[in-house]
Amino acid sequence: MRELSVAEQRYQAVLAVISNGETVTDVAARFEVSRKTVHDWLARYEAGGLENLADRSHRPRSCPHQIGADVEVAIARMRSSHPSWGPRRIVFELGKRGLEPAPSESAVYRALVRLNLIDPAGRRRRDRKWKRWERGAPMELWQMDTVGGFVLVDGTRAKALTGVDDHSRFCISAYLMVRETSQRVCDGLALAMRTWGVPEQILTDNGKVFTGRFNQPPVEVLFDRICRENGIGHLLTQPRSPTTTGKIERFHRALRTEFRTDRVFADLAHAQAELDEWVVDYNTHRPHQALGMDTPAARFLPAEGAVVTSLRRPATTGRPDEDRPDGIWVARRASAVGVVCVNWQQVCLGVAAAGRPVDVWVTDHVLQFYDGDQLLRTEKRATPGEVRVKRSQAPQRRSRVQPSVTDQPR
Repeated sequence: MRELSVAEQRYQAVLAVISNGETVTDVAARFEVSRKTVHDWLARYEAGGLENLADRSHRPRSCPHQIGADVEVAIARMRSSHPSWGPRRIVFELGKRGLEPAPSESAVYRALVRLNLIDPAGRRRRDRKWKRWERGAPMELWQMDTVGGFVLVDGTRAKALTGVDDHSRFCISAYLMVRETSQRVCDGLALAMRTWGVPEQILTDNGKVFTGRFNQPPVEVLFDRICRENGIGHLLTQPRSPTTTGKIERFHRALRTEFRTDRVFADLAHAQAELDEWVVDYNTHRPHQALGMDTPAARFLPAEGAVVTSLRRPATTGRPDEDRPDGIWVARRASAVGVVCVNWQQVCLGVAAAGRPVDVWVTDHVLQFYDGDQLLRTEKRATPGEVRVKRSQAPQRRSRVQPSVTDQPR
């Protein structure tokens, strides 16, 4: 026996009320529905007949928060022009264009799925085992590596020494070379340090151009030597651990998809010029999701130059007048270690004053040590009694004591 469709079952309930004269309550109980549902079937049958008793779409008649057609067109154009842009980047770009209110990331994702611009099955969830880490300030750590794939017209395949700052993702090196030799790699490293300065540490993999620790016997390669001579700590990843240098690997993906390394370049000079132009855009205009949609330059470079303040001149109140009745001037010469003795009380002025003549203003309570007009130190007088007076040089002004540190900037 053929099973009745939903519409036919509802039609039987309608006929039981209309033709057989059964009550709505009895029909609702027999078909296990509410009385309101039976009344609704009767109204639908009266309005459209048997066909109107079929299931209707449950789709809402309107959706106030659904993005408009013009926004969907803008999303489609952005995705077509920049295939690497995901929902988060597209939302950011729509906000920059002044779209208010900007759609959510999930709304943009659903729009991309409706427009067949992304494959939902190809979405890869991030592995929660991976722990993100980041240095706290620029120039603390550089991640460096080499990457190939730059094809020239003559068939040569060039490689690039790449490097990013760990804190800001700022690209500090994108140096092309025909052959990946130790000398070429170190030329790129030297260029990066001349341009941006010397970092505290550099993290690389265990490639032969970076380290010789796996050689038999282990040797110091040129890259290691440059790091050692410049005081840079050279860190190496564990073997087969590419996620340790995840930031530079992510930069390589952007290099392949956005700079398009799948094309052919005229020669190495033209390729380097185009790469340099792209790196400037990457550093200064391309927002980075891991930086809260900031650009790498916003975190690597200071927002404005450091405020230069003039050196504060030491307070020069002048030497006490010789005619003052509350003290006397005495002259002493500091020892080889900068110690001056007044009435058996020893006061250390530091090695900067070693061997120099010092004038001392002596009162009943304090001792003040002067170099010319410059007050060097004030000490409480610990030994009372008469002080042996030498000839004071109070009227003269000698050069001030020079600091003992020899490596201060000039």
